[in-house]
Amino acid sequence: IILAKTALPDFATSWFGYSSKSGTTKNPYDLAHDPGGSSSGTGAAVAANLSAIGLGEDTGGSIRLPSSFDNLVGLKVTPGLISRTGMSPLVVFQDSAGPMCRTVTDTAKMLEVLAGFDPADPYTATAIIAGEVKYSELLNKAALSGVRIGVVREVFGDASDPQVAEVNAVIEDSLVAMKTAGATLVDITIPDLQYYIELSSLYITRSRYDIDGFLAARPDLPMKTLKEIIGAKKYHPKLDFLEALTDGPDDPYAVPEYYQRYTAREQFQRVVINEMAKVGASALAFPTTQVPSPSRAELDGGKWPMLDFPTNTLIAAQTWMPAMSVPAGFTPGGLPVGLEIVGLPYREADLLSLAYAFEQATMHRRPSVHVPE
Repeated sequence: IILAKTALPDFATSWFGYSSKSGTTKNPYDLAHDPGGSSSGTGAAVAANLSAIGLGEDTGGSIRLPSSFDNLVGLKVTPGLISRTGMSPLVVFQDSAGPMCRTVTDTAKMLEVLAGFDPADPYTATAIIAGEVKYSELLNKAALSGVRIGVVREVFGDASDPQVAEVNAVIEDSLVAMKTAGATLVDITIPDLQYYIELSSLYITRSRYDIDGFLAARPDLPMKTLKEIIGAKKYHPKLDFLEALTDGPDDPYAVPEYYQRYTAREQFQRVVINEMAKVGASALAFPTTQVPSPSRAELDGGKWPMLDFPTNTLIAAQTWMPAMSVPAGFTPGGLPVGLEIVGLPYREADLLSLAYAFEQATMHRRPSVHVPE
């Protein structure tokens, strides 16, 4: 039963709300600004109270980034906890479906319905390892008490930029709230962070192959390959990353670099978890993105090409660790800011509980300005 279809960038290939099918999506908190992508339509719809809950897809941050821009709770699970059957892939083993909601409780309840084994998706072996969990019953207002949270300050943006400074101020207030709720904050440095983010990125080496496989499995579609779509100019001109994917190999398995990038993901995860263990941190915290939602004028003017946008969501995406963006407050201009919390693989219950304790201590979410009457 299809309740609603929402807009998104083609094949989930943008941080912003551009779609070849439906044009642009607006941010309900400021119609002159972007709602984030790639789950842009879901983020805008839930934020504007068009729906109580929504479903997004996160390969590099496409649930968490729009949740940050739209003042929502967005959860990226350990890949495979939720089946991806029927989804168009971007990086097939990294793609994660997940809930986008207005509260942590709704997110936990939705996860209970979504999580589980699916014989059509072999990656849902993750769901068997995680086991069946009643996430909503484990939410605890006191979950931050006595917990050590690792703050990754190296991914806070340069405060000499006024937009970055606004986000940093909101996040610093959120960290104070965590501490007031009983958490111990410890600064964490992830060795060679940018090196691992770049090395473990598989979009250029893998995505074209996965998208072409999706198209080839559907003979009724009018176009059979990504190169055919790009060659025919059948896409929104602001989807620059979609164009970049055509540089990928016909067969990534024939390219030695592909294996180096694939194994780097495991190295990256190990480095992050080891740093957490050294200081006894149960989770990491940092801004979901270094800047608030850009304006449509900025994006149309070319300020933020896809690969240059300062999102921090790639850390959890490319370590295959579960992560949430939760409402952290607003800039002086009224744009939402998200706090990202990253947990250990298969520990979604712990992650949700930490987010719930933060939510209940701060109650930052408020209705959007532009809602239907």
